[in-house]
Amino acid sequence: MTLTIKRIFKSPPLDEEILVHGWVRTLRKGGSVYFMELNDGSCFENLQIVIDVNNFSISLNQVNLGVAVAVRGKLVKSPAPKQPIELQAHSIQILGEHNFEEYPIQKKATSLEFLREIAHLRPRTNTIGAAMRIRSTVSYIIHKFFQERDFYYIHTPIITASDCEGAGEMFRVTTLEPGDTNIQTDFFCRNAYLTVSGQLEAEALALALGRVYTFGPTFRAENSNTTRHLAEFWMIEPEIAFFNLSDNIDLAEELLKYCCSAVLELHEADLHWLEKFNEFNLLKNLADFIDKPVNRITYTEAVEILRKNKDQFEFEPVWGDDLKTEHEKFLVDNYFKGAVVVTNYPKKIKAFYMYQNDDETVACLDFLLPRVGETIGGSQREHRYDKLLSRMTELGMDLENYKWYLDLRRFGSVPHSGFGLGLERFLLFLTGLKNVRDVIPFPRYPGNVDF
Repeated sequence: MTLTIKRIFKSPPLDEEILVHGWVRTLRKGGSVYFMELNDGSCFENLQIVIDVNNFSISLNQVNLGVAVAVRGKLVKSPAPKQPIELQAHSIQILGEHNFEEYPIQKKATSLEFLREIAHLRPRTNTIGAAMRIRSTVSYIIHKFFQERDFYYIHTPIITASDCEGAGEMFRVTTLEPGDTNIQTDFFCRNAYLTVSGQLEAEALALALGRVYTFGPTFRAENSNTTRHLAEFWMIEPEIAFFNLSDNIDLAEELLKYCCSAVLELHEADLHWLEKFNEFNLLKNLADFIDKPVNRITYTEAVEILRKNKDQFEFEPVWGDDLKTEHEKFLVDNYFKGAVVVTNYPKKIKAFYMYQNDDETVACLDFLLPRVGETIGGSQREHRYDKLLSRMTELGMDLENYKWYLDLRRFGSVPHSGFGLGLERFLLFLTGLKNVRDVIPFPRYPGNVDF
């Protein structure tokens, strides 16, 4: 019987003969017995393998850190108080070549910056392995959350002609050779780009199916090297017919807390490791987020708070300007000491599709998490044809490109809302890690597409 180590710890088949595969974490000698720590990536815990050298013809000199092995033996209770079970090995097979001398991951402190240079090997470390397991669970739990609430999972285009955010920082998709400017010979006979958001297309589905969500990669050609930005990242975007802004905020808060609860329940060992080496009080902070109500303030109230503390900032808070990272972090980490939702930003700094409260503000939200800042951005969508057309015209947008989007307001339009949750930023909050490049398997950022 072949079992994962996660399954073995969850339901130990004691006194049974089993086969387990994994990579060696440690090997130490105690008299005529060797003790091996084996990990297969299925969980944080290592399985202790007890090896009586008198029973083996294999040279244990070949068994060192990182080598992959198959071990067959009997699973028994361990006499060691901190080791509930152990495998008494009957046979060990080395599964492949392993050059230990050149292996870049040794038993010593290794920086996350260095590990980014060996992205193909770094998941074997405790920290990145923990982050990847949590990423997997969160991805599954997000689907579970929406499916339990009668949402339909939809797939929106990766290639698009629409700039949802209006920022213009998009990767162009083309078959033109360098120097060829004849757009009529390009594959789509027009400019096409990698999507920055599936929102606009999701609105079309929401106005037919009621409740939908997307979960996929999005792309931004922003030349940014901050700890919060990637060129390729994953977004969760629900879109809901008949929801107003308040409904939207409730859904966002419920989703984040649902995911936090699942991670606390399913990844205790991973979180303890991450807390020990990356973020003090990580488990308590996650539990506090679940238990405490999220603070809700308007943008105007946020600016008033910030202006009373303006001496603490490099950039002075000004009504009409977007909040800077330092402003967001002050609100969550210093002033409220917890998550904050900021609503009703000035219309002039927000996207064209947001519901216009009046001539000055739109019905939108930014969900700010401690240590991370903005993790969710969303809004009630402008469902009134005349208002949307007027705003698009005011911004000088090419109405022909958005004719289909305007049609949604002409035929059976209803109030509707949605938001975008950046998976990697949320994972920073859940893992305590400080850089989004460490919570995605192969990060893409300016100058890096190596793996």
